[in-house]
Amino acid sequence: MPPRFATDPAAAIATHVIASDDLESWLSDQPERVRTWVGASGFTGALGQSLTLPGEDGAIAAALIGYGTDARRKRGRFALAQAAPRLPKGSYRIDSGLPEDVAEIEALGWLLSAYRFDRYKDKSPMNAQLIAPGGVDAARIEAIAEGEYLTRDLINTPASDMGPPDLEKAARDLAQEHGADISVITGEALLEANLPMIHTVGRAADRAPRLVDMRWGDAGPTLTLVGKGVCFDTGGLNLKPAASMGLMKKDMGGAAAVLGLAHMLMATGARLRLRVLIPAVENSVSGNAFRPQDVLTSRKGLTVEINNTDAEGRLVLADALALADEEKPDQIISMATLTGAARVAVGPDLAPYFSDDPLFVTALEAAAAGVADPVWRLPFHDPYESMIEPDVADLDNAPKGGFAGTITAALFLRRFVTDSRYAHFDIYGWQPSAAPARAKGGVGQGTRALLEALPGILSR
Repeated sequence: MPPRFATDPAAAIATHVIASDDLESWLSDQPERVRTWVGASGFTGALGQSLTLPGEDGAIAAALIGYGTDARRKRGRFALAQAAPRLPKGSYRIDSGLPEDVAEIEALGWLLSAYRFDRYKDKSPMNAQLIAPGGVDAARIEAIAEGEYLTRDLINTPASDMGPPDLEKAARDLAQEHGADISVITGEALLEANLPMIHTVGRAADRAPRLVDMRWGDAGPTLTLVGKGVCFDTGGLNLKPAASMGLMKKDMGGAAAVLGLAHMLMATGARLRLRVLIPAVENSVSGNAFRPQDVLTSRKGLTVEINNTDAEGRLVLADALALADEEKPDQIISMATLTGAARVAVGPDLAPYFSDDPLFVTALEAAAAGVADPVWRLPFHDPYESMIEPDVADLDNAPKGGFAGTITAALFLRRFVTDSRYAHFDIYGWQPSAAPARAKGGVGQGTRALLEALPGILSR
């Protein structure tokens, strides 16, 4: 079900958000029966606590949600989302205690708490629905939540049902929903279209590789999103061990993220000309799989020595980025679950990104802080360029030594964008354990920050 706010405020339960330090003051204005009930229930206003207050007829008359302390809130995100799943069935109306400057974030967190991946198993829905707080743009928040739900669903679906044809269908469904144009180049036609590295990486799989190309909007600045769509990554002939292969259904997380962001942009009526490019492949093992020491020629004409077939994501992105750059859009952004080095550097909760554009950096980081979608800038460190330059070819897809793996991957991608502003996100796309508003499993990263920042980035 799409995420939605409840719509009948009159029938909703009055709800008070109470910080730990404000509980005594709030209780001082309540009748003795309420003070007694709250005291007996052990409610202290701690973050994530919830309590319903009975009326004289025994029905729920009001609800309390603990807002904790400033120090405790700084250690997490989506304070109300910690309490929402614990509330009884009903709709809830925030009557007091929620600061206006966080109302949109907390309302979004409530909607995201209701996410369930139930394609293969029935799961109980969340019982508590929220009335959108006054002053927020409810339709916009719902559109953002829908985009995040789409991203999560795509990542969570296993490769048996989310191969290149299925990822193409998801893009076609999105295009149809928003009246976008879409075209797809599949299989051997990739060679005719001069997309050789996408073809090479995906040719060993039974399900043919393809490039999905979606366009929307006819006015405004131009934005091209490129998402890595490796629907399953065995590592190819450099086969991954079992422990490393276990989560490889999420290796299309970049594609899932840009489709989620595209939905947010289209559903909110962003004024821009949007293009979405998704190279969708499976990196499989077969007699015609590409090999270590092969040298590939890219769309851009740069040659690439293959020193590890498990560094395939940058190969398919490279052809798509070169294609994107040929139109010289105002901004190109790539998103990919690209390197384990990024996880080692910043863990699963931060979205590392690369940009040398001061305006992009300033706008993104201000937006990220404001919408509780954390990002962390890593450098396009030019002195490391020599690390991706082998003797045999122009570029090396897997430099030896193990140092700066996420930076060398970003430098590799930057070689394919020469005429456009470029930013790259090396996301994880996975929530290792459940957290408020983020169920265990697939998750969007950086997309809400980009949605907020893009108007400023593209307005120059």
